Formats: sequence, C-alpha cells, structure tokens
Amino acid sequence: MERKIEEDTAPHEEGGDENPLWTLKQSRSEDGDDGVTLGCHASRTASKNQKVPTASLACRESVTGLGISRHASGGEAEVVEPEREDPCDRTISSLSSSFSSIVHPNLSSSSSSSCGSVLSLTPPLPPSVELSAVLTDTRLTLDVYQEGAAALPLLWGSVPERLRDLQYLRLGSEDKSGLDAALDVLPHLTGLRSLAIRGHCLCDSKGDPLPGLLTTLPDSVSTLSHLKHLDLSFNQLTCVPPCLLRLPALSVLLLCHNHISALPPDLGHLSSLTYLSLMGNKLLSVPPSVGQLKALQMLDVSHNVLQQLPDEIGSLGELVKLEVSHNKLKQLPESMGSLVSLRELVIYSNDLRVIPNCLNKLPLLKMYVRDNPLGKPPTPPPLPLVLDHTQTKVPKLHLKLNQQSFFVSSAGCHVFLPGGAELMFPPGCLMTTAKFRWAEKRPDRKWVWLEEHDILLSRPLELRPHGVGFLKPVEVCVPYHRAKRGEVVLRTFDGQSWSTLPTELRRGSEEHSCHPGGRPARLACSSVNHFSWFMAVSRPVRDTCSVTPAGALLVSSSDPGIKLHFPPDSTAQTRAITLQVLQVSELEVQALCGDPQARVSPLLCLSQTPTLHFLQPVRVQIPLPPGVTGHTADLSLLHLLHGDPTAQTWTDITSQVSLYVTHLYAIFYITHFSWYWLWYTTHRCVSGVVRKVYQRLKQFKVQFLVLQRKMDPAQVLLQCLPANKIEGRVQSLSEQYDGPQPSDLCDLLEGEQFFAGFERGLDIVTDRPDCVEGRLCFVFYSSLKNVKEVYVCPTQGQKGPVRGQVSFYRGEIPSNLPEEVARKRKGPDSQWLATLPLRLPALNSENRFNMEELQYPPLNLGDPESGYLTEANLLSVSLQIGQDWRVIGINLGMSYEELDRIQYKYRDNLGALVLDMLFHWARGQRNAGSGSVSRLVAAMIESGRRDLAEEIEDIVSLGRRKYTESLKRVGLETESSSLGEAQQ
Repeated sequence: MERKIEEDTAPHEEGGDENPLWTLKQSRSEDGDDGVTLGCHASRTASKNQKVPTASLACRESVTGLGISRHASGGEAEVVEPEREDPCDRTISSLSSSFSSIVHPNLSSSSSSSCGSVLSLTPPLPPSVELSAVLTDTRLTLDVYQEGAAALPLLWGSVPERLRDLQYLRLGSEDKSGLDAALDVLPHLTGLRSLAIRGHCLCDSKGDPLPGLLTTLPDSVSTLSHLKHLDLSFNQLTCVPPCLLRLPALSVLLLCHNHISALPPDLGHLSSLTYLSLMGNKLLSVPPSVGQLKALQMLDVSHNVLQQLPDEIGSLGELVKLEVSHNKLKQLPESMGSLVSLRELVIYSNDLRVIPNCLNKLPLLKMYVRDNPLGKPPTPPPLPLVLDHTQTKVPKLHLKLNQQSFFVSSAGCHVFLPGGAELMFPPGCLMTTAKFRWAEKRPDRKWVWLEEHDILLSRPLELRPHGVGFLKPVEVCVPYHRAKRGEVVLRTFDGQSWSTLPTELRRGSEEHSCHPGGRPARLACSSVNHFSWFMAVSRPVRDTCSVTPAGALLVSSSDPGIKLHFPPDSTAQTRAITLQVLQVSELEVQALCGDPQARVSPLLCLSQTPTLHFLQPVRVQIPLPPGVTGHTADLSLLHLLHGDPTAQTWTDITSQVSLYVTHLYAIFYITHFSWYWLWYTTHRCVSGVVRKVYQRLKQFKVQFLVLQRKMDPAQVLLQCLPANKIEGRVQSLSEQYDGPQPSDLCDLLEGEQFFAGFERGLDIVTDRPDCVEGRLCFVFYSSLKNVKEVYVCPTQGQKGPVRGQVSFYRGEIPSNLPEEVARKRKGPDSQWLATLPLRLPALNSENRFNMEELQYPPLNLGDPESGYLTEANLLSVSLQIGQDWRVIGINLGMSYEELDRIQYKYRDNLGALVLDMLFHWARGQRNAGSGSVSRLVAAMIESGRRDLAEEIEDIVSLGRRKYTESLKRVGLETESSSLGEAQQ
C-alpha cells in the first residue's frame, strides 16, 4: 500500500481519527485548552455553561480506556457519551453518580449500594455532599470540588475500611495544603491502579483554569506496586519524580504541560509502559534509554524544543503512534525505518527539509507533515567568529578499555581510544550532542579483504553508528604496525566491499603512548564523513593517471626510472591507469632459484579501467637488473615475463615483443596491461622457475611456539610469528612461561588458515567457536600476534604424567595458489607443518596440579540446556580483561574485601590477578545452577564489556547446538520434546 501523506489535516492533539489505541472526541475552548462542556456541575459557585478543560471527566478517562468500548470486529475505540439533559437541573451528587454509571457501568450498582450512610465532609466539600457522591467500592473522585484533595485525609481518618480497596483516585492539585495532606495518605492505598493529580480541573471567578501546584511526589509513592495509570498533567514538575521509575506495573504515564526540561537517563526502567505523553514541556532532548521501552505503543513529545531524536527510537518495535509536532527537529533518524508497527507519525510544525527514505519501507504509515520547509535549501549558517586559538581548543577525552561508548558535543572533541587510535571531531561537526561506540574486531577471513601483495597492519576498528553523516569531516586515525615496504593506506568497509581512503601518516600524541615511556603509536589517518569499519593495510606504492586521446606520461614515484609513455591516439576514451612497483630482494631470488648469477628488475603491476586493448603500443621503460648493463650483458640470458594475476601463471614473452636495451634501461612495447618482470638468469626453463619463486616470495617464514604457564602447566599459550620476531617474543615470555624451543621454519601466506591439534594423551574442551573438529583454528597475519591460550587436560582414563604433543596443520587451500602448489598441500601428511612436545606433570606440592580436575574441568558453569561454560572458556574470557577487572568483580557480586585481597596478592601480575578474580567467583557458582552464565553476561554488560558478553553468548549458543545434536544422535530429542509437551 502506498504511504499517504496529509499536509492540510492533522490529528487531534489528544488522539486522531485513525489512532488504533485510543480515540477521543472533545471540544476546544477559546483559550486553547481541550475540554468537554459539562454545564454548571463543576461546583455550586461556578457559572452556567462553564467549560472544564482537558482535565475534565470524559477527557481523563479516555487515556486509560475507561468509558471506551471497542468493537470486536473492527477493533476501533468509541467514546460512550452521556444522554443530554439540562445541566442546571443536575446536582453534584447526581452528576457524580451519573458520570460513574456512564464511564463505569459495572460500578453503578455498587454506587447505589454504598449510599446508606451519610458522612459530612464540611469543610472542605459542600454540606449536602453525600459519601456515595464521591466514593464507590473502588473509586474516589475529589477533583470536581474546590479544595477536594483535603477530603482524602478526612475520609481516611473516618472510614479507612472503605478506602483500603480503592483502585481509582482523582485529586485536584490547586490547593497546596490539602494536596500535601493527601499525599501522606497515598502510601496506605496499596490497591490503587489509577491515580490522577492534575491542575486545570477547576476555574476561578474569571473563568481561568486554576494551575496545579504539585512540584514532586514523595518516595513512598513507589510502594503503589499495582499502579498502572498515572496522570500528573498541568502541574509545576521540573523533572520526572524518581519514585516513578520504581513502579513496575505502570503502563500509562501523562506528564503533559509541566516544566520538565530533561528526562532521566534510566527511563528504560519503565519496561511496562505502553503510553507516554510529555506534551507541552521544555524538553531539549530524549535520552537513548527510550529505546528500552519495548512495550511502548504511543509516544507524545509535541510542543517541546527538541532538535533531534535519538537513534535508539528505532528500537521501539511496538510503537503505533509518534507525536513530535511543534518542535525544532531538523532531521529524523534513519533508524525509524525499523518501526514496523508505526501507523501514525505527526511531525508538522518543525524545521524538516527532507523526509528520510527509510520511512518509505513502512507502507501503512500515515504522516502529517504540514508547516515544514520540505524541499527548501537550508538557511546558510552565520559566518563563524574568529576567536583566539587558546579559546577554540578542542576538549580531549581519554577512554578506558571498559568504556565502549562516548559522547561528543557541537564543540568537538579529541578522543583517544585504548590501543592508540585517535578520533578528531572538529568544532561544528555536530549540531547537538551525539553518542558513539567503538570496538576492535578480530580479523575474519570471510570479510577482511586483502589485495595481492597486501599486508594487514591492524585489527579492524568499528565505529558506530554506521552511516551517520557529519557537518564537517572527522579524522579517524588507526594505529598500525611498522611495514617493511610499500605504502600504508586506510581502508573502510561499507557493508559490502572495502575501499581505500586518502591516507596521511603521522605519529600519535605524546600523552597517548601505547606503552609508558615509549614512542607514540604510528597512525594512519583519513578524514571521513561517516563512520563504518576501518583497518590499516600495507601495499605496493600505487601511482595513477588518466590517459586521454592526446596521450600521457606516467612516472613511478618509488623508482623514477620506470616510465609509461602513452602516444597520441592510443585510446579513444579516457582511461584510468594504475602502476604498482614491487621491489624484490636479489639474495632471496638467488637462494630460491639456485642460480647465483640470477638478477631481477622490480616487478611491474599494471592495470586499467576499462580493460580494453590500446589502439597504439604503449612504451614501457624499466631499469635493467642490478649489476647488468646494456654493454656487458649477455642478451640471451635476459627474459621478459608476463604474469596473469588471475591464473597465477608466468609466460616468457621475450620473443613476442620488441625489446630494446640501453646502457641502464630495457624498453618494450605492449598493447594490454598485466604483470611484467624482467629476469637475467642462466635457467632455460624460465617460466616454471619464476612461477615457483614468485609464490615463495609471497610466503612468510614462520615459527610456532607452545609454552606453558609456570604457575599452572595446564594453561598453554600457542602462537605463530615470523621468524625474525620469535627471539624477542620468547624473551618477553620467559618469566611467566616455559616450554620447548620454537619449531623449525615453515611457510605461510598472509591470511592463511592453520590449525593446532592436541595429540598423544592431550585434550582440550571443544565447546568454543574457534574449535573445528577438535582443533583450534588460527588465521596468520604477519603483523598481528596470532596468539591463543587454552586449558589442556589428559584424555579420559589417562593417569600419571602425560607426554603429549601439539601439531600444526595447514587449513583450507587458498584459492589463488598455482595448481602444482595446491596439489602438494593435499592429503594429511602434506598439510602437516610442525610438532612440538607438551608435558603435563602429575600431582605434586610445587605446582598443586590436580589430575582429576584436569580430566574433568572443575569450573564448569551452568548446564548444556540453558547455558554452559567450561574452564577453557573462562580462561579465554579472562585474557581479554584488563584494568576493568575490579568493576567486573563488583558487578559479579564480589565484596570489596575479596577484591582487595586479590589485588594485594597479585599486585605485580595483572594476568594472575584477573584469573584469580574470575575463577574465585566461578568456584562460588558450583551450586548456583543454570543462572550463573546469565549473571556473568549481565555483569559484562553492566561493566561496559558488551564484546565479552557477545562472545560468551556465542560460546553458549554453540554448546547448546552441540548438545541438541548429541540428543539427536542418541535418539533422546523426540522423547524429551514429547515429555515437555506432556508437562505443558
């Protein structure tokens, strides 16, 4: 269905004609207040035909659903109106009785039965008022009498037994002293379900409504645990009373026409709220916690001064109507496209110039957009004032590991993230204060994209929310490891593919060094207009140019001796040309091909867009291999190789091209682009040698480490590093770890997968996401750590010391390998890389090694059906906890004394401190049942470590799936499911 937008008509302030929740028919008085004409029944002193404002009887009952009948077929709400009669003939008593019978038909009989006794309530009520006129079995109405609130303490003192079952109470708030006395009685009315304390219930002698004088509510109101409906409209509230956040059953809350300027950040505690009206206040913003009101169906924040809505408003999946008219909104968040239940959006009288396209995905949505400058260009901002540099300093914000989110105002901010990353928000990049989140992700082979010859230099950095635009570019700086060769660039991911950003390299701030006293981090920086994923990559230097029919000349920036000359008329259309130069070590080539006289020139990688042959040959100039000159060289040993990057093949094309040699350069002509490599070698079969050498040059010489923690031999560290980094790594680990010497040299490609298997009596817990068929999965990146720690134990039935081993095997065969190389990697033997010994000692007093605890991990939490974590899972989690360990311990329920004892015991060893804290808590959960895992997840979220909470949930989900599969294998799933159905 096509979305309908009405600009000339708007819904009523309190409800529209198509509101699926509430429908209200009302009149509007001359002073602008909504009301229902009730005649002279408001009080004996009121004039005839006086209008009672919105707080009048029928209006107040419409929101709670009282007096509304809903047809079973159509589901539309209808207000049942009373029969018309002469208003001057009705007394207060008859009016109250008639209105109760209209709004509450089920209460009419009880009203008549309760009028046997006459209680004088003078003062404050008129002398002729009977108790039955204001009180039924469950309802007390005191807001239609002058100073009626003062009658509540009188009633409580006279007939308390009649008030104990009270469910509906209406009070006026125009009398301060009477209201204060009435508030003292409220905590005793524990059965209340509906409470209204409103102003504008009565008018003065001039016909003006009397203002409400309520400024706050006592904390004792939080004892009204059954309260579902609360109306505090037309009062003097400046904030939401804190006691309201402790009313678990509250579903309808009206705070209209007060003086509230801000909402509490923990507004999300009102999880049962379905209707929230804040119309006519002074709100500047809506807190992000509004997204936690999952049951909310109607939200009214009209007639405020809002400039934007939070992105979290898109989490209100049950929202049916949103009223934001008469504000200062300039844009609507894209997250509103997720409001699948939204049927009515009232946005008139704002400063909206564009309606987001995301709202087109809501075909049943009806919008009211009049009085907005839609389609008009934005008003140019005033020229910025030139201030002194000292006055325009951008504030700085240093985040800790447990701070996964932060706020930035329009003044800008220089944000320092843990690990060395920096974000520079310039002044004016935001209109209002906004919330952002960050997270460092583990590189996943499925979506981390690397081009040929690329090296990953950093873990992907995710900045959220994605796609939110900035008024000025924001500088994103990602720390990276030093690259041996090539250029460093920053790449971003748009959800489908990676693209390269213009990158500037610099050092980070001195005050934000990764290590105390160390040098600042190397940063790859780029200015962006929105947030996404970012990572630093090293690649061969890239030079580009555009070639027109007039011709062009492209000179390499890394080697000026390399030139491409495009003659005139070589192309009929403009082409984008890219040149990359890969320098190759002469010693490596000689060692790989076995020819001590071999020499090679730089490798040329040429590409173009579009990929069409040139109309005229392109002249390519390349330096001769080192040590070779045109006067002394044997030209029969000079070979020009053509490489196909797709098929990973090399072909000798020396005899197929015009190759000229000068004293220092070789010149040849080509009509299409690819890879070109000039060799000087005595080998005759050059193509096969070059193919093998090129593949070996792409590989890294690596070594494997298998080390055991000295204090706990069951804790094993596994790591794979390039050979030149092994010695320094072993020295840094020698104080805490011990184990065999590193493995022999092996070859791995950048981004290649490999596995670690535990053999000969050793076993690990396989209920973890990175475990495949009993082996731990790794992905090798030469500039990253490639490290994991696990708990090992003897296989079941194994006793005494265990002399086992850890073997490393290749994983999936990379798709870009040559056929002969891939063929060699097939089969279990050819996939083997290295094997290192691993010994588990028997029980002794030195290391307190308990064999039975190793056989059966002692700190298993929960059960496989609801959630299960093993000792190895806990170890994996502990390795990711840093200085935020104390906050996590407090949220886990540990006492300060326990945390102080642990801190003193391991004051010089953060890793052991974290382990003792987490395992001490886990040992106390042995008899806690299935809820222990949920408590751990909740503690991580409260501590700001949502990344760890998500990892724990992934582990639990994997364990639950394996548990279900095991039930299927033994034939117990059908039996258990049928048993569950029988119990239901």
